[in-house]
Amino acid sequence: MFTGIVEEVGTVVVREEQSDAAVLRIRATRVLEDVTLGDSIAVNGVCLTVTGVDGDVWSTDVMAETLSRSSLGAAGAGQPVNLERAVTPHTRLGGHMMQGHVDGVGRVLARTPGEHWEVVRVALPSGLARYVVEKGSIAVDGVSLTVSAVSAADVHEPWFEVSLIPTTLRETTLGTRAPGEPVNLEVDVIAKYVERLLGGAR
Repeated sequence: MFTGIVEEVGTVVVREEQSDAAVLRIRATRVLEDVTLGDSIAVNGVCLTVTGVDGDVWSTDVMAETLSRSSLGAAGAGQPVNLERAVTPHTRLGGHMMQGHVDGVGRVLARTPGEHWEVVRVALPSGLARYVVEKGSIAVDGVSLTVSAVSAADVHEPWFEVSLIPTTLRETTLGTRAPGEPVNLEVDVIAKYVERLLGGAR
């Protein structure tokens, strides 16, 4: 489990292609302070397992399913990535409970700067629109954010907006995501469970 409070921005230094997977080697500092093999680290919101550590670079295997369902499919050397270690019983839950299971890939539509923040509009897959509500939580590239505005769920191209404070703009990759760029999305899992339970009750 994760909370969407990014600990640092790391850098992909190597991508090794395999027949049905890829190995990513990522340079980091803070998330490696107490790392052991088998630990979980969220990379742009995707829960991945530490398979090796060499100095300030750690390795992880990314399966074909993850490559096809997240923006990591296009991640290459030099790309900055948001990193967060899994929560512990003593972690402050400053964001919201996240699984690190990406539900879909959205696309940045527009950025509107304000005096002290920036509003970012993101297009999302139509199948996810019903799970996104104003003032609800959503994870964008592993960052826990509050939805500040949302389109109707049944429009042809649904979208939502988030307001990014200076800390988020400065300390995560969302500060530089340009219109047209893909972002990983994880909606609130509670909404999906409620929908499933209500469907079963009917």
